[in-house]
Amino acid sequence: MKRIDHAEASSKFINAKDHIDFHDKRLWDLRKKRDRVSEHIPEWEELRSLASAIKEHTLTHLGDYLEEFERNAIKNGAHVHWAKDAAEHNQIVFDIMSARNARTLVKAKSMLTDECDMRPFLENRGIEIMETDLGERIQQLDGEPPSHIVVPAVHKLRTDVARVFSETIGTDPKNSDVHYLAESQRQHTRPYFLKADAGMTGANFAVAETGTVVVCTNEGNADLSVNLPKLYIASIGIEKIIPKIEHLGVFVRMLSRSALGSPITQITSHFRAPREGTEMHIVLVDNGRSERLGMPDFWYSLKCIRCGACMNTCPVYRRSGGLSYGATYSGPIGVIIDPTFNLRKYSSLPFASTLNGSCTSVCPVKINIHEQIYKWRQIIAERHQLTFVKQEAMRVAGKILGSPKLYRAAVETAGASLEHLPRFMMYSRLNAWGRQREFPEAPQSTFRQWYLKNRAKR
Repeated sequence: MKRIDHAEASSKFINAKDHIDFHDKRLWDLRKKRDRVSEHIPEWEELRSLASAIKEHTLTHLGDYLEEFERNAIKNGAHVHWAKDAAEHNQIVFDIMSARNARTLVKAKSMLTDECDMRPFLENRGIEIMETDLGERIQQLDGEPPSHIVVPAVHKLRTDVARVFSETIGTDPKNSDVHYLAESQRQHTRPYFLKADAGMTGANFAVAETGTVVVCTNEGNADLSVNLPKLYIASIGIEKIIPKIEHLGVFVRMLSRSALGSPITQITSHFRAPREGTEMHIVLVDNGRSERLGMPDFWYSLKCIRCGACMNTCPVYRRSGGLSYGATYSGPIGVIIDPTFNLRKYSSLPFASTLNGSCTSVCPVKINIHEQIYKWRQIIAERHQLTFVKQEAMRVAGKILGSPKLYRAAVETAGASLEHLPRFMMYSRLNAWGRQREFPEAPQSTFRQWYLKNRAKR
């Protein structure tokens, strides 16, 4: 399987200056909004600690809470299915729909179904799928995966959306007014809700105590997906379980504030039982989560509530775009999750980070993200998953950084030497660093040279 080259994949996005400037500014704005709303809650850090503790307790007793959830969901009238991996999940969904001759599906945003590549699996078997979240629908129509956990099409300008809609649903290609575009998609989507044979959502939380599926949205599309068709399917990763309904308040207070800087999502829906004459099916999905739970250094990532705060603050993600990660989960959380699925394929991603720790600082459940990124770098090096160029660069750097004499000599000669090197030597395919930046002008002297001249004798 081909490795993801993050530096190469980000080049197209970086070269589109209007896109990268907007992307960077938009996401940093979400980060600033997150800071402002959190500062208005005196107990914010207590909430983070409590949320982290609830998640840790749940994950260390996960089997018990999953069984409790299953018992209560069945008691409520829902059907519960278990899927060990993506293939099993997709087959279960297909079998449920086929048994009821359901050929159309309206679905709310779900990272899990993207993770499982469910949409192409079902479409290849004759099932028509409509993504009802505006951002997800934009991406579906453009033939792209989502680029962000919360705002899937954040990398697109409104002119991009106007182009996509004009080519697919017949809107005016010259009209990029956001209200016009949103209303056009709304009018295009509504009839699908009315004719759909089945509806689907993911879950933000699943409450063991009550067997309830909780979905947080801002568009109301999840409620339409559940309440109009006669068949409702919820796809839920096993890590979404929380023990009690009283714990939900902790996470709901933090989710939208961390994600968008807003006090709460517009709609928080509790789906507990099927309506009369309808069916409710819940698919609990492992797909590598149990294996990750057994990893001493990486099981903490299962605490994630998919708020995207780490992505909004990450300088690498903001300037490279989510699609450059080549995976369902991008940004800092993706950097630590993706290698658990395929270490070789995603071995470059842990190096797509400055290790500044900002991701850890904003995480509402206190995942030690930057420490896990550093740990993955160690593992990748130990398992010889580094590319040859990176291995050689690290070997040389190790020798230089390990010797004060070599380091001083390198620093004192590098500036002058690099200025006279031909461009093809500095900006070649072998130097990923040089692909998107110019080498800075070297100062006249190093700090050590200045210090020896001006301060050493004192």
